[in-house]
Amino acid sequence: MNKLEECVIELPKENEDKTEPIKTVTVNNCAITLLGTAHVSKASADKVQELIATGRYDAVAVELCPSRHKVIINPDTMAQMDLFQVIKNGQASMVAASLALGAFQQRMAEQFGIEPGAEMRVAIKDAKIAKLPVLLIDREIGTTMKRIYHNVPWWKRIHLFAGLIASVVSKEKFSAAEIEKLKEGDVLESSFSQFAENEKDLFRPLISERDEYMSARLIKECKENNYQHILVVIGAGHLNGMAQQFETQSITNPEEKIAQLDTIPPPSRWLKLIPWIIVALILTGFAIGFMRSPEIGTAMVVDWIVINGGLSALGAAIAFAHPLSILTAFLAAPLTSLNPTIGAGMVVAAVETYLRKPKVSDFNRLRADTTNLKGWWSNQVTRILLVFILSTLGSAIGTYVAGFRIFEQLSSS
Repeated sequence: MNKLEECVIELPKENEDKTEPIKTVTVNNCAITLLGTAHVSKASADKVQELIATGRYDAVAVELCPSRHKVIINPDTMAQMDLFQVIKNGQASMVAASLALGAFQQRMAEQFGIEPGAEMRVAIKDAKIAKLPVLLIDREIGTTMKRIYHNVPWWKRIHLFAGLIASVVSKEKFSAAEIEKLKEGDVLESSFSQFAENEKDLFRPLISERDEYMSARLIKECKENNYQHILVVIGAGHLNGMAQQFETQSITNPEEKIAQLDTIPPPSRWLKLIPWIIVALILTGFAIGFMRSPEIGTAMVVDWIVINGGLSALGAAIAFAHPLSILTAFLAAPLTSLNPTIGAGMVVAAVETYLRKPKVSDFNRLRADTTNLKGWWSNQVTRILLVFILSTLGSAIGTYVAGFRIFEQLSSS
């Protein structure tokens, strides 16, 4: 059986009614000390520094994935991002969501007068000084967000993204209840829970899966490197879940568990077929229209171009795209909508990137610009992401509107 010890350490007087929980678990002769931190408390960073200074640990694990770790140790990482590859690989929406999350956390930090991820920075810096290995045990944020996306019903996904953006640009201060939740929870959970209608859809991939993932990573590290005592710096919202994983010994094969939780669920077969079915219906409508009369068929094609291209161009215009990018949206959307393998947004954003290549200063200002609505439009990096998202959305709406218009014409002719 694993041995579980628990103690509670008092915070400084500024948080005298709060405690920082610590749980120590022994797994395969390796002691794992879980320190639950409050992301909005300077005392948490101080406690991390204090524990590392004791010299009791031979490794320090942090609730970070490689991507988040890279940004923390090198804030200029975003300046190295290849926007064209991001667009080509279909990652534009994911990058926009990541920027929105970062902006939310920045707004939260500004209200409390702290630096985002302060306790993680201290853990990394002091571990390096003590010549201790730093273990990045969290799952990649992109994988977590994709699993969240697949766990949320398709009709809620637009609301999910819109809500995330709304939480960024909101000027409202956090309420007393929200502040307490932020002190006790996980920073990603806090970001999403500000607007999520149904947190049950988010809980599994956002919290419990990561409890399992980080526990499995720690078991794997203990087994492979023979660590004697690891200090684990995690958000307080993960502490009980991870401790339970160790107590129940539910993870018998950590490698298999990690691989399972790193897998992106494949989309439903029906969801993959829907775009092709829509294309088939549209083309069938055109064929029937021309069989009945060349005038009817021509009118359908014109409606398809004007509605689909017009709404995609409108989306690009709302994002303040270059005039040639707006024209590209109008011309590309009617064609790309008949080919599910490529989206209008991809073409339009690529043109926008070519015409208005972001400067280094745009990347350097990302952190500040993404915390307000105006900044998303004035920064060329985020504007390209908006061009992609809004022109794609316009084309998608145009496909359905034009489709209904075509079959309305068929039924009335």
